[in-house]
Amino acid sequence: MFNHVRQRHANRGAGVSLGRAVPSRGLPGQTGAPQIELQSMALPAMFLLLVFSYGPMFGLVMAFQNFDVYRGFLHSEFVGFRHFIAFFQARNFWQIMRNTVGISLLKLAFGFTAPILLALAINEVQHRGTKRFFQTVSYLPHFISWVIVGGMVISMLSVENGSINMLLQALGVISQPVNWLSRPNYFWSILVVSDVWKSAGFGSIIYLAAIAGINPELYESATIDGANRAQMMTRITVPSIKPQIIILFILALSRLLEAGFEDILMLTNFGQNAIVRPVSDVISTYVFRIGIENARYSYAAAAGLFRSVINVTMLLAANTMSRRYSETSLW
Repeated sequence: MFNHVRQRHANRGAGVSLGRAVPSRGLPGQTGAPQIELQSMALPAMFLLLVFSYGPMFGLVMAFQNFDVYRGFLHSEFVGFRHFIAFFQARNFWQIMRNTVGISLLKLAFGFTAPILLALAINEVQHRGTKRFFQTVSYLPHFISWVIVGGMVISMLSVENGSINMLLQALGVISQPVNWLSRPNYFWSILVVSDVWKSAGFGSIIYLAAIAGINPELYESATIDGANRAQMMTRITVPSIKPQIIILFILALSRLLEAGFEDILMLTNFGQNAIVRPVSDVISTYVFRIGIENARYSYAAAAGLFRSVINVTMLLAANTMSRRYSETSLW
């Protein structure tokens, strides 16, 4: 029913694409001349990128050295892959990898789909004021720091006057307060739910912008054909934002080993909660605890570089697969 509708409007800009860039034709009245004034506006951002992103890459050399603060990069002893081997042979290496991959996959499964579902739900709200209210409420958690969010979660799950324990006791689900953050089998769930609550609203902005760019005539034609809201969502809205979904999924895969840092640190009392350490220790917190606190800078750099190499590999693989099997890719 919808094939002829989509074909009719295929060339009329049904959505917003984040895929391959369209060659710029310049501003009206310009005939391909360099837009020096506009391009120069990117110079400050490029300068910051060079200074704070590419400049520090020189420090990666310490992963292959016994870095000495007093000797510096140029005079520290070169040891090759010794720190990488030490990291791979660490007693809890596989435990750290299990936690990192497990938490990352859970965040990918729930944290990636939640913004899409939220954007689709908000888009179905017809009243403009109500829609803006839900948008504002869903965006606000993103602007709250993890220090505050962590305090809120700890307070809600507290054994003494915690709202969750009080509610469950009132409903008869539990008879005694439960120290949720000291139960290893609950930690991943608490962490993922907190992360989704904080990030889903802000993550839905891109999808809402893409939905706003869909040609309204598609919906009008579908309404004439007798489609209901659910059919228009599955046959028009979701296919129209498919390029955005693919691009953001590729970027999400590039952070596969980014299981989190601030959230885990806050929910474990800055890593001092040893009871949940077997399930909460990931590469980021391990690097912070072993590398930074114990001044093993080269060891920390090696562990961090290993994580970055895996992330870049995932990015390249995901982009290659997307380019091969779809028309959308980062490059």
